[in-house]
Order: sequence, then C-alpha cells, then structure tokens
Amino acid sequence: MPKGPAMASMSPKVSVIMPAYNTAGLIAKSLDSVLQQTFQDFEIIVVNDGSPDTPQLEQALAPYLQKIVYIKQENKRAAGARNTAIGRARGEFLAFLDSDDLWLPDHLAGQMKLFEADPSLGLVYCDCFMYSDPARSERFMQQCPSEGEATFETLITEQCQIPVSTVVARKSAIVEAGLFDQGLARCDDYDMWLRTAFHGAKIAYSRQVQVRVNEGRPGSLGVSNARMVEAQWIILEKTRKTLPLSDAERKLVDGKTAEIRARYVVEEGKVALREGRFGDAKTMLREANASFPRLKLGLILLGLNTAPHLTRKVVDFGLRKRAQRRRRD
Repeated sequence: MPKGPAMASMSPKVSVIMPAYNTAGLIAKSLDSVLQQTFQDFEIIVVNDGSPDTPQLEQALAPYLQKIVYIKQENKRAAGARNTAIGRARGEFLAFLDSDDLWLPDHLAGQMKLFEADPSLGLVYCDCFMYSDPARSERFMQQCPSEGEATFETLITEQCQIPVSTVVARKSAIVEAGLFDQGLARCDDYDMWLRTAFHGAKIAYSRQVQVRVNEGRPGSLGVSNARMVEAQWIILEKTRKTLPLSDAERKLVDGKTAEIRARYVVEEGKVALREGRFGDAKTMLREANASFPRLKLGLILLGLNTAPHLTRKVVDFGLRKRAQRRRRD
C-alpha cells in the first residue's frame, strides 16, 4: 500500500468525492482530514461547482494541487458536482465528503474493513458528530437511529438514515442506480441511496463515530426545516412515479409520502404563524391535522381561533426552548 495518496500512474482503491461551493475558509481542514487517514490508497477529486468564492477557494487549494484532482465547472448543484467527480473517478470505491465536513483518521480504514468482511456489500455508512457550533456536537444516531437492516424499505420509513459524508460505496452500485439526480435542489443524496438500495445494493453500517458533519452552516442547504421536508416529499413523489415498485413497496411509499406531506404543511404553517399570517397558518395546520391528527396541532388550532397573537408567542417560545435544549445536549 502506498505511503501517500495514490499517484496518477496508479489505480487507487478509493476515489474521494468532494464538491466545493462557498467553503473557501473550510476546505483546507476537510482536505487535511483526508490526507491524515490511516488508509492511504485513495485519490481526491475536488469539484469547484461554480463557487462565488472561487478566488479564495483556489488560494486555499493552492498548497494541495499536487495531491488532488481539481475540476472547475459551472454550477450544477451538489448532485452535478458529485457526478462530474464520479465520471473522473478511477477507484473501485467512492467515498463522499462535503467540503465543510471532517473525517476522523480511521474513517476510511473502518469502512473498508466492512467491505473486506462482506464482499457482497455495495454501500456502507457510519455514525457521525453533528455540529453547528464547533464547541458543541451530538451523535447523528442519537437523533436518527439506524435500526435493523438498511434496505429500501427501512430507508423509506426512516428506520435507517444515511449521512452523505460517512458513505463509502462501490462505484458500480452508484452507476447502476443512475448517479445523482441533478434536477433536485436538495436531498439528492437521499434519492441516491433509495435508488441504490432499490437496485439491489446491500447496505451495512457502523455505529462508530468516524466523521464530523457541519450542520446548519449559514447559507447551507440544511438550514430550513420546511425546505428540507419539502425536498423529502418531492423525492418520495418521484420514487412513486419512476421506480417499478411492487404493491407492498407502493403502499409503503404512499403512506410515507402522505406523512411527509403533512409534516411539510406543519412546517409551512409554523412559518406562517411566526410571520403573523394567521389565516394561512390555520388553513395549513388544519390540513395537516386532518391527515395526521395530533393533540398539539389541535391545541394550536384552538388557540388560533380564540387568541392568535398569544398562540404565536407560545409557539415561538416553545421553538426557542427546543433549540436551546438541542444546543445544551
């Protein structure tokens, strides 16, 4: 095994896929976390996805240019950047890392051991620390546990959830599933894992924390709850329309689609309530409560009918307290 990243004349085992967009101040640490891996048989492909901070990004990348493959393109979103990198990848395996996230030193070694133990695997993932404040973090699987086998069905029901920067996959499994959907504004990774599982890739996971994921970075795609839930709803609708589902799979997807649609309407209703659009809030929350009745929604609707301004303050207070609890935890 080579002592450093695989050279251009060699065929690396792993291709590290790193899209870059507005992360000039963060990407050096991400690259350092790759270069410090105990498993060293890899190449690094960085795709500048039409980033508005290109001068600063290229300055940050200058010390690494002999160690990476650098590609610059017009903006195609994260999905397009990943597809471009996959098109250039020489490795049998693809390891995904967003350019504001960090791998712990044994990440690649740990994931490759899973493939060695079970050569039938097509994709593996692991636990990670999630943080918006570097001084505070929480384990992803504490908030979003993976329970049982990771399959198409358990990805639909969210019994298993996959953070993109923890994933190592066989290139053949990603290509067979059709690559990332460049038409999706958000959550293209969730769509990718669904299709990968549907097309037969066997998935495994480790509960070891091997990655630090920067969630909620200002301007990042994960900031708005309503937009993220909307994206999940769109992907489930796409799944219903484009995959040849069995009757049992279709029933499962239909049920989850209705649930996520209701969750989206609740998030939009909260936004309307906080903005003082009480009529819109009432309409949205009433729709959600009709589909999936909840005591809390019923109480908010009662409050909107009797004391909308007070209800707005109470809901606002509850959301702030929840955010404070998450930061403390």
